[in-house]
Amino acid sequence: MSVVISQSEAVAPALTVHGRGTVSYGLGPDGVCRLKDLYQGDPVRILFPTPPRGEIPSAVFVTTSGGLVGGDVIELFATAEKDARVLMIAQAAEKIYRSTGADSRIDVSLTVENGAWLEWLPQETIVFDGARLRRTTRVNVAKGGRLLAGEILVLGRGAMGETVHTGLVCDEWQVCREGRLTWADALLLEDDIPAVVDHPAGLGSAKAVATVVFVADDAGDYLATARELLDTVNDDVRCGATVVGGLLVVRFLALDPYLLRNAFGNFWAGFRRAAAGLPAELPRLWHI
Repeated sequence: MSVVISQSEAVAPALTVHGRGTVSYGLGPDGVCRLKDLYQGDPVRILFPTPPRGEIPSAVFVTTSGGLVGGDVIELFATAEKDARVLMIAQAAEKIYRSTGADSRIDVSLTVENGAWLEWLPQETIVFDGARLRRTTRVNVAKGGRLLAGEILVLGRGAMGETVHTGLVCDEWQVCREGRLTWADALLLEDDIPAVVDHPAGLGSAKAVATVVFVADDAGDYLATARELLDTVNDDVRCGATVVGGLLVVRFLALDPYLLRNAFGNFWAGFRRAAAGLPAELPRLWHI
């Protein structure tokens, strides 16, 4: 018996990826912060560079596929156990390519236990015209825990003269304290994206957007510090800081992604020193 499949029925399998990376740090019996748990599934890889003298341990998240297309899913889980201190960073900018219809999805889950310090330092997420991205960052911080986390979003490749006209960007934050939701935020751009980006009540023509969130029992005490650091930012970068739901939120907007990146990095370096007594420097990887 033979089976004939028409050309319309012969559909190639979808070449999508579903990567997952899990990493946690905790204190060993000797009181030294060490890697406690690790899982990595293609195209996610996690690297562990030797930290400079005086720095905390670090983990680097890498997406080996070179970017995400419609239907791709990346799940990242990071945990700082009791009294651990760790820095986690993306290796390079994440690229979200044009989609024929399916959404790319990035799910990030950050957990900080009592007495722990976790930094989630991003590189840019670059959205191409026609891309479809849904990203959710879920945070749970225990009493006594401290989290400094951020995201940078770039709309189009400015050096290529590209403008993002259509597609989807849905970027969400959900922050919980001891399992209870205390702050939620979402940016939604869809269909006629320039109508929102260029509107004075929207992004005011900004092509780069960044957020920094500081979650701690005393987060509100650092509002003045944050504003002092922002006072040194280039005038071409619009920025501000506020306290909402007991956490500190800092925003950046700029037409030039390079200027925003510099402002973001300088703020991060100064704030980590003020809040955690760490060196006012970013990893070498940030500057490559």
